[in-house]
Amino acid sequence: MTKLTIIGAGSAVFTKNIVTDLLSLEVFKNMEIALHDIDPLRLKASHELLKVISDKLNASPKITSHTNRRDSLIGSDFVQTTIQVGGYKPSTVIDFEIPSKYGLKQTIADTLGIGGIMRGLRTIPALLDISKDILEICPNAIWLQYVNPMCANMIAVNNSFPEIKSLGLCHSVQGTAEMLAKDLGENIQDIDYLCVGINHMAFYQKFEKKINGSKNEDLYPRLKDLADKIVNDEKLSSRSEEATSYSQKVLHEKVRYEILRRFGYFVTESSEHFAEYVPWFIKQNRQDIIDKYKIPIEEYIDRCKISIKLWEKLEKDMTPIYNQPLKRSNEYASYIIDGIVNNNEVTINANVMNKGYIDNLPSNCCVEVPCIINTNGYNPQKFGKLPEHLAALMRTNINVQILIAEAAITKKREHIYHAALLDPLTAANLTIDEIYKMVDEMIEAHGSYLPKYN
Repeated sequence: MTKLTIIGAGSAVFTKNIVTDLLSLEVFKNMEIALHDIDPLRLKASHELLKVISDKLNASPKITSHTNRRDSLIGSDFVQTTIQVGGYKPSTVIDFEIPSKYGLKQTIADTLGIGGIMRGLRTIPALLDISKDILEICPNAIWLQYVNPMCANMIAVNNSFPEIKSLGLCHSVQGTAEMLAKDLGENIQDIDYLCVGINHMAFYQKFEKKINGSKNEDLYPRLKDLADKIVNDEKLSSRSEEATSYSQKVLHEKVRYEILRRFGYFVTESSEHFAEYVPWFIKQNRQDIIDKYKIPIEEYIDRCKISIKLWEKLEKDMTPIYNQPLKRSNEYASYIIDGIVNNNEVTINANVMNKGYIDNLPSNCCVEVPCIINTNGYNPQKFGKLPEHLAALMRTNINVQILIAEAAITKKREHIYHAALLDPLTAANLTIDEIYKMVDEMIEAHGSYLPKYN
């Protein structure tokens, strides 16, 4: 019987999606799922949620709940992590409020920027503790690691525990491919793409429409034409009704379409994320730029509030779940588990250390590349050399990611300053003295959620 342990099972969206995906497959309807969370109330609610899902899908999995992580890992074939150290309060609030005092605005603050740096410093010690448990209790398990900041976390885990089989997973590659298909009025089933880079900053090297009996159609010319219209706020009257309606909801994607215009390739992560990875879109005293590109400042704060209200409702009444249709999502976890257990070969994009997969990115960084999944496990594919301007853009983020991991592993406070000083958005808005002062204030505010630094 296949066993999956979900660490951080109180993360409602991921837990619901992954379990629904697995129980939708006949071969996994009786699998074992161990839930772990440090919050007993969240854990209980997740367990009840999975019972509802199981009933709706006519499945009979063995579901167990644990506040002891080591107990949950016994006999696990797969481990999934979806933790958030420090939660919305106090940590996420701190990550936004203190930088805001210095005039530094953020949108999501979980991948890069000063918010991403602090989240990494809180998260990596917890992931390293999980690593120790996996190595001792289920050393052959495959670790499906979903926690941000993805690259910094994976660098730290792989440098500290290279023997563990870990894959960093995200939905940005397949999610963006579906978005682009909708924007063009195409069916995603007809799309063939190749995407490589780093997590949240991978670029589609190929985006084509499959045509039976002839050469695929390169869709980049149509995307670039669409980019001009979106960035310039033109009416998209030539598009299908469905696609037009869809794009009116995501006009904040102007940032990514602008990047397509300037760099020639489309990037995977959403505009609200991407705007804070580069120095051009979020500027002090430039509300006009923020308005032009429709950048949702403090978007993650709003998401957290919505999520909290959702959980409060679910803890009181699970009835709404019974009325929701359940279908397999585009999350990679179920495809990986099915591919390995049942040899249903599939290619997904995953985050792994750069062991020669991308020639012009550092060997000590984490890259997001296609991986072939089958009964032999996972096999990352070599890409070669990226267009140099894309590699250069990625390296501005890689510098910060490596330094976050270095600070977390060595406990050297100086590397926290270095990471913040080299962060594109932070450096574009603050002076050296302001950055040092802000870092000191944030370290103090996070208190026991951070280790002591030398």
